[in-house]
Amino acid sequence: MQDFRKLRVWHLADQFTLEVYKTTRDFPSDERFGLTGQLRSAALSIQSNIAEGFGRGSKADTARFLQMSIGSTAEVTSHLHVARNLDYLSGEAYKRLDAAVDVIRRMLIRLLFRLRSQS
Repeated sequence: MQDFRKLRVWHLADQFTLEVYKTTRDFPSDERFGLTGQLRSAALSIQSNIAEGFGRGSKADTARFLQMSIGSTAEVTSHLHVARNLDYLSGEAYKRLDAAVDVIRRMLIRLLFRLRSQS
């Protein structure tokens, strides 16, 4: 399997995770184990599942982990929606993060499609 660090989508997911961590620093302290932790965990899961998938020995395993990574993008999208509705995120921050995770999701879907078409 390919080195995940050579994948553009992994680098975008890594940058996204760092942005989520920076942005959630300003969330209320009582959300540390709630929405803050959930959002950070889901963001980190996107890149972690890419890495784990490409560390596996088969295309089927890689595809399964890419699918989990895509699922994590949906989880992030949901958490961002809640954070915006609670006014933890400005409209601008919400739009920026939502657009970034959408780009990552689309890239993951294309990567998964290519991987499955090679089988």
